[in-house]
Amino acid sequence: MELLIAREIGSAAFAPGEYVEQQSFMRAGEIRELAERAGIGPGVSVLDLCCGVAGPGRFITRELGCDYLGVDASAGAVEIASARARGLPCRFQVGRVPPLPAGRFDAVLLLETMLAFPDKATLLAAVAAALVPGGRFAFTLEAGAPLTAKERALMPNADTVWLTPVDEMVRLLEDAGLRVTWRADVSASHRATAEALHAAYAANGPAIVAELGAQGLEDLLTSHRLWSAWLASGRVRKLALVAESGSDPERRA
Repeated sequence: MELLIAREIGSAAFAPGEYVEQQSFMRAGEIRELAERAGIGPGVSVLDLCCGVAGPGRFITRELGCDYLGVDASAGAVEIASARARGLPCRFQVGRVPPLPAGRFDAVLLLETMLAFPDKATLLAAVAAALVPGGRFAFTLEAGAPLTAKERALMPNADTVWLTPVDEMVRLLEDAGLRVTWRADVSASHRATAEALHAAYAANGPAIVAELGAQGLEDLLTSHRLWSAWLASGRVRKLALVAESGSDPERRA
């Protein structure tokens, strides 16, 4: 979506100061709290997975200071992120995840994208291997039972929607050598954001149709309507979590 339209939608859907070019339901305050809970600050090395145009990454770097590396499969998104990060200690790479970039990091971020990975065990093993001992993995989770066939038929791009129950995610983290140290339920705020974004997309319908086509607008409206309903009913819970690496993954039996 073009920058001008995205900014208009973000300004309409988020309270003042809460939009930082994120392509998600997270508010700036939630992004900062999660980063702080992960111990991000000056001198901390951070790997941001699936960073997109890196609105949250640039925000965290400005607000908290860190040595930041963002990675995304979209060369176009990385090009935009690099241009907007001028003057900040940010680096970017184009690449699919997993695998992860070489090196070890104090913190790994995965914001609003855990949903897209059907094979979470392989992803978590790669994250654990990328963390220094005592490093932190900060992420958001759409928690719930897998979609039914009927639900998958309703949700646009359902091949990127892989819900996971909380207990299963905790087990997968533990199997990878990661222990949950903090979590918060942000379902209510993300439901409100989904509803606000739905209204903003509808209000900007003609501009979105001109860029994405009528089906593109319909998909945006449908998906946000479904997320709002699922978060309201408890079908899906939205969580923010931090998990810590307890030992060197290369030394675990």
